[in-house]
Amino acid sequence: MKNPPFIYHRPESLAEALALLAEFGDDAKILAGGQSLLPVMALRLGRPDHVVDIGRIPELLTLDAGPSGTTIGALVRHAEAERSAAIATHAPLVAAAAPHIGHRAIRTRGTLVGSVAHADPAAEMPAVCLALGATMVAASVGGTRLIDAADFHEGYLTTALEPNEILTEIRLPAWPDDAGGAVVEISRRHADYALVGLACIIEVGDGSITGAALAFFGADSTPVRVADAEAVLVGRPPAESAFAAAAEIVSARLDPPSDIHGTANYRKHIAGVLTRRGLAEAAATIGVTA
Repeated sequence: MKNPPFIYHRPESLAEALALLAEFGDDAKILAGGQSLLPVMALRLGRPDHVVDIGRIPELLTLDAGPSGTTIGALVRHAEAERSAAIATHAPLVAAAAPHIGHRAIRTRGTLVGSVAHADPAAEMPAVCLALGATMVAASVGGTRLIDAADFHEGYLTTALEPNEILTEIRLPAWPDDAGGAVVEISRRHADYALVGLACIIEVGDGSITGAALAFFGADSTPVRVADAEAVLVGRPPAESAFAAAAEIVSARLDPPSDIHGTANYRKHIAGVLTRRGLAEAAATIGVTA
């Protein structure tokens, strides 16, 4: 299908892009990688009058990963993060998610920040940000504001961004030395959106789990953490018995939707399976065998 008609804008600076959003508001949409917006427009699920292409704004190309944390700018492509040795070292959960995201062509054009802003509940990066406790940086002509990952996604394809704001970067906290992480999912085919997926982190010290994050995607209208399952892990050895206990809670607490691809009960079962699998993989990344 062809896209509906629109007016195309190509600002050369962030200030110019923000001015366009301030002028057109709800009638404008941001184009970065185009892997989400263009299909939505082609299917007539969105019909913006104005498309603001931020793809040539150099100040949005930031990728800074180090011991004190990681900053990912709005124009960093999935493929760039996938290849980055600094991301693999200092934001390994991002590196773990990258191979699951679409096909290589999509990862070459699509952006991490764009995926988070698009807010598809079955996408990997929103759940990764939730698990990590990321901070979102939203800019407008009035300045910038910081939004916690837990408050950013409000519903299906809906975020806390105002119509005149651009998500300019994502800030990830420092990766703990004693932490392991994994991203696991079940999909109908490789590169399809997940039926259910999990981005998980465990921290281990003195033979026991000292912290955990379990962020599920494809299980609700937003990515969701299961606090009860995280809590049951803390203080226990990183062993199969602990992972099974967390999995049982996950299957009981989650309330996923049913659709043509799977029932709610099927997704609850898968979530439990992925909990055990993901935690075991996370433990293995720091040399712990469950």
